[in-house]
Amino acid sequence: MAPLQAPPAPNGSKHFKGDELAEERDFISSLPTEGGWLHQYQGFWIPSTFMHGFLSFQRNFQAHDTDILQATAPKVGTTWLKAILFALMNRVCYPDLQQHPLLTKNSHELVPYLDMILYNKETVPDLDHSVSPRLFSTHLSYKLLPTSIKDSTCKIVYLCRDPKDTFVSYWHFLNKKELTMVKNKDYSFEEAYDMFTRGSSAYGPYWDHVLSYWKESIEKPQKVFFLKFEDLKKHPIAHLRRLAEFLGCPFSLEEEAKGTVDDISRLCSFDNLSNLDVNKNEKSPLLTGIRNAILFRRGEVGDWKNHLTTQMVEIFDRITEEKFHSIGLKF
Repeated sequence: MAPLQAPPAPNGSKHFKGDELAEERDFISSLPTEGGWLHQYQGFWIPSTFMHGFLSFQRNFQAHDTDILQATAPKVGTTWLKAILFALMNRVCYPDLQQHPLLTKNSHELVPYLDMILYNKETVPDLDHSVSPRLFSTHLSYKLLPTSIKDSTCKIVYLCRDPKDTFVSYWHFLNKKELTMVKNKDYSFEEAYDMFTRGSSAYGPYWDHVLSYWKESIEKPQKVFFLKFEDLKKHPIAHLRRLAEFLGCPFSLEEEAKGTVDDISRLCSFDNLSNLDVNKNEKSPLLTGIRNAILFRRGEVGDWKNHLTTQMVEIFDRITEEKFHSIGLKF
């Protein structure tokens, strides 16, 4: 059976007409669903709230060769990496870290989601005049990215995390009372575990998401920078240097002498970001009506040991071994 295809983009229009939106709604309603808030498209599960944004992004976005795209599955350290990338790319503009935008703005506001925010509207955004290099983010698998991204020389930074820690963080996030996209449902740990290991998680299956970027990072290392949360947590300074090199803005000898790398590492650390007023008390630009605090929990490695049973660990490890053994990826 041929895969379902999304309706065509509006004919040269920047504004979706009523009949176009109706056709799109009919298409979305024809897709497999899970839990009343996920739709499956080409093997991956997209939150219903963001399906319009995903489809509009996929068919309308035109990549520039100078673009930088951050890609992650949910709950792998996305907010942290956004802060790091913004600080690295804009350090010439903001040399005084005491006056840095990250101190007063959440990193999701500074590095916006293409599918979840910019394209999730009834108009197609005009991004052509944004200052270059443009810095964006997405939760989509590489498989679902627009063709223009794949065909361009834009760079992608991908972050992943031990599947067990990813799941634990994901479960805590699902049960935040503010999350209306999950229909105010309380997911038991066992229920969420079953969905996650079956692949029915937001933007999952998680293992296939990781594999999609791992494959591209091996085939096109100049295009896709593949990074593990655990490595970034253990050796932040070394990986900040590697990221700066990949992004085309390596640290100068003068910056090294001044301790700029260490300063950025401290600015973007989980402890510093999570304790800023903007991230504790202000409203989220990502999820309407809730505080940014929902985006921060513990930011630790190995928290799964406090939640998973022995049997759950065995099943997680078996799936990870089956999926990643042949490519040598370990956590």
